[in-house]
Amino acid sequence: MLHFKLSRLREDIPSLLKLAGPLLIGQLAVITFGVLDTAMTARYSADDLAALAMASAIFISIYVGLTGVISALAPIAGQLFGAKRLGEIGEEVRQATWLAVGLTILGGAILLNADLLLQISQVTPDIEGKAKLYLNILAIGLPASMAMRVLMALHNAVSRPAVITVVQLIGLGLKLPLNLLFIYGGLGIEGMGGPGCAVATVIINWFWLIITLGFVLFDGFYKPFKIFACFSWPDWHRIWTLLKLGAPIGFSYLIEVTSFTFMSLFIARLGTTALAGHQIVANMGTVIYMVPLSLSIATMTLVSQSIGANKQERAEEIGWSSVFFTTSLCVVIGIAVWIFRVQLLDLYDPPEEVKLFSVPLFLFIAFYQVFDALQITAAFILRAYRIAFWPMVIYAGSLWGVGLGGGYMMGFNVFGNTPEFLQGANGFWAGNSISLGLAALLLLYLFRKTAARFEKTHPPIEV
Repeated sequence: MLHFKLSRLREDIPSLLKLAGPLLIGQLAVITFGVLDTAMTARYSADDLAALAMASAIFISIYVGLTGVISALAPIAGQLFGAKRLGEIGEEVRQATWLAVGLTILGGAILLNADLLLQISQVTPDIEGKAKLYLNILAIGLPASMAMRVLMALHNAVSRPAVITVVQLIGLGLKLPLNLLFIYGGLGIEGMGGPGCAVATVIINWFWLIITLGFVLFDGFYKPFKIFACFSWPDWHRIWTLLKLGAPIGFSYLIEVTSFTFMSLFIARLGTTALAGHQIVANMGTVIYMVPLSLSIATMTLVSQSIGANKQERAEEIGWSSVFFTTSLCVVIGIAVWIFRVQLLDLYDPPEEVKLFSVPLFLFIAFYQVFDALQITAAFILRAYRIAFWPMVIYAGSLWGVGLGGGYMMGFNVFGNTPEFLQGANGFWAGNSISLGLAALLLLYLFRKTAARFEKTHPPIEV
């Protein structure tokens, strides 16, 4: 039986929006960083833009995997917050920090020794050199980035995402002048081109960390958590608990990123027009994706807090309320995207042939949003229950197997019987949409079974 009640929507939706609003603004601010880097580097030189594209792809693949592991702190601390075991949150934060240190060493070693990864692209030595410098600079900021991820997970767990959003917006305000200074040069500093973006990002990463630590250190709200009450050596049991949940989450992020990366690589075989059209639609999809992502993070927070408070039925009700609301919202967004597809394309001002190629892909964006909303909401709900291994398996089978595999067969008409409409880039987007739909069904089933099991093993408190 699904414990979803329409009467609960009036209570659940405002709570979700209160948390999701700041998260959405913060996510969009971070996306704007990439937009600024791309636009400003493109004006410097084509070689620098190519180096930026290569290096950022490598960095993002490494970064999302590492930060995914750290994000396990959010549901763990959220359950402690819901159970009012506030003093234990500080110890979890300290152990997550030790884990972040270990992951920083791993990530830094890869960034500083990325020659093999860069050689795969077989670009000119000049471009490879710029990309290598970009990655080396970002390695300097990785400790701050990973520590900041610990603090972000803490703030999400205790329903204080607005603090992080304010800090991110301040950072966004600094990004433009710092990019101008280090990309083009000024004030006695020589322009660096693409690697200048990395310098600006590193400065902002350390700024974010210092400011956020200041909040945590001096704001009385955080004192009950006892984060700075004592020094803790690594507790391998707690770190292993974080890893058991975080490693599958990190790998799930990696699956999502690589599925899109390889999708782009395959579509590139169809020519520059196909790739340009795909990139426009993919970029638009990424921006829209921030809506269900923000709502899903908010859902994870509320569900984990309810589980910690031993309100199992309430946790499931919040989960289903979010599934209903987030999906309904994305249906509306999908319809709007289809209706205003021409106007949205005009914002990118692409060549006419790219515009004509892109229009049919908007049909897939419309469906894609619905399936994406279902799967991401279910995945984050399961993380609140500390379930991440089976979702990882589901992602691998659906996104890699059905999405990439099926998209490849349709896109390149491997068996010779694919309808013309589903050949080319359309086939890859269709395969991706189907894979997300399959993932959504399996993840929602897993959520239902998990919630039922929790209610049996943890008798709920009536509310």
